[in-house]
Amino acid sequence: QVQLVESGGGLVQSGGSLRLSCAASGFTFSIYDMGWSRQAPGKEREPVALMPSLGHPWYDDSVKGRFTISRDEAKNTVYLGVNNLKPEDTAVYYCSASSGSVTYWGQGTQVTVSS
Repeated sequence: QVQLVESGGGLVQSGGSLRLSCAASGFTFSIYDMGWSRQAPGKEREPVALMPSLGHPWYDDSVKGRFTISRDEAKNTVYLGVNNLKPEDTAVYYCSASSGSVTYWGQGTQVTVSS
């Protein structure tokens, strides 16, 4: 059974930081590209960071220099460090695992940034 369980969200003031975690199980973590997306109220889900199984990370322009994605193969976990948070970063953050045409999603963790 595939599971992606996010944690680490919360309420933080503008300029603050959080570290989001996504614990994966039920599939071969090492061969999947792991990513983070977010969905703000009334908006579509958008990708913000991707850590491929091989290669370099990708970031959306809106988070470059503020967000850092990493993965721990020994723990089957992907992280998203989020720094210098802005009110427009408020969203539900979702973890994803992709390989070929298959994508799994977690249930999401809420990040709220107050001004």
